[in-house]
Amino acid sequence: MWKKSSIFIVLGFIMTLTACKSSFDTLLVSTNNEEKLKSAYTYYGEGEFYKAQLLFEQIMPFYRGTPEIDSIYYNYANTHYNLDNYVLSSYYFKNYTTTFANGVFSEDALYMTAFASYKMSPSYKLDQTYTQQAIDGFQLFANRYPTSEKVTICNALIDELRVKLERKAVASADLYYKLGNFQSADYAYRNLLKEYPDSKDTEKIRYRIVLASYKLAENTIEIKQVQRYVAVLKNCTDFTKRHMDSEYSKEVIDIREACKSKLTKLAQ
Repeated sequence: MWKKSSIFIVLGFIMTLTACKSSFDTLLVSTNNEEKLKSAYTYYGEGEFYKAQLLFEQIMPFYRGTPEIDSIYYNYANTHYNLDNYVLSSYYFKNYTTTFANGVFSEDALYMTAFASYKMSPSYKLDQTYTQQAIDGFQLFANRYPTSEKVTICNALIDELRVKLERKAVASADLYYKLGNFQSADYAYRNLLKEYPDSKDTEKIRYRIVLASYKLAENTIEIKQVQRYVAVLKNCTDFTKRHMDSEYSKEVIDIREACKSKLTKLAQ
């Protein structure tokens, strides 16, 4: 008896699952758009984003030009975000801001366009296209909605992303140096100071400018050495004026004295 009752329980459970599945499948092929819309919101509210997405996708063409399309499109974009499909969610949120410029969700959609890109921002070691897209998106949001409570969040996220871009730029400059491409390294380090004047690593960057310019002068043809050693001296002076008690001071002073000595020899 126990085995028979167990079989009935299992069969009942299977039939319930089948009925649920059949109910959704039936809804998908239904022509009752009002029922589909109602069910889409129900599934969305229950966290069944994939089912909601399929239904929103089906009914959107039938609700174009109606008051409901605004909410349908925005929630459709949100289903992609909630399913971690950030590429498509960013695309649809952005499309919402252009299609429904004065829509109820236009402010949120513009923010989510940027935030979806932020979610795709990878490690600083990788390509930073999405990082820059997120920064541009947050900046656009702050400019368009300066009184929004989200502006503070946008500014914080922009700062976070700029740190990542800075780390990427430092890594690229360091790579030039390690590969012996001292001219490119020198240029890259200088560019870092222009792009990130408030960086916490300005002392280290100026030190690396001294190193890169010195290596460049050492490894250049003699006709250009005077000009480049003079440039190193200028870099050394700039460093010591700005960072008098630096851990790199002794090495910078040694490089300065070496440059003076080499300039004396070149003059002879």
